[in-house]
Amino acid sequence: MKRLFDIISSGIGLIFLSPIFLFLAIWIKIDSQGPIFYKQVRVGKDGKDFKIFKFRSMRQGSDKQGLITVGGRDPRVTKSGYYIRKYKLDEFPQLINVFVGDMSVVGPRPEVRKYVDLYNKEQLRVLSVRPGITDIASIKYRNENELLEKAEDPDKTYIEVIMPDKLNYNLEYIDKASFVYDIKLIFMTFKEIVIK
Repeated sequence: MKRLFDIISSGIGLIFLSPIFLFLAIWIKIDSQGPIFYKQVRVGKDGKDFKIFKFRSMRQGSDKQGLITVGGRDPRVTKSGYYIRKYKLDEFPQLINVFVGDMSVVGPRPEVRKYVDLYNKEQLRVLSVRPGITDIASIKYRNENELLEKAEDPDKTYIEVIMPDKLNYNLEYIDKASFVYDIKLIFMTFKEIVIK
């Protein structure tokens, strides 16, 4: 049921959002040099690596300066990227990942290997399901960049405070996952992006 919903919803989403995709692609190319999409290796179901698709919102090579984005005005973020990130438009290409089966619409957000390697045995349970575009942790930590901006050591704060809490939310999701709960999270995500 969940996989069927993922295929249908991502397929419809890709068709419906194609004009927005085109507009964003042109905006990104005009605004800065580099590719339209940013591809990064993340860890998916059963610990398998896959490439996640995002609209590029940072200057080329920015990830070499750190994997965490700090603050609403990280200097690595392009002018178009600021708005693309603010309204979560950079996440739209992940519908491609959903359509091909790397991800689900709803599920624990996929991490990079650097952080997954720090998971304990219980936390590794998040890899038992397909990662998703949205989840309860993403909603709770929508202002994560602002929180990290205030931290003396953003990477340490992420590893010791934010990541464990997000994983607790993810494990809670796994324990009570259902189609109805997924629909609820989709509406909660939409509400957060549009209203706030």
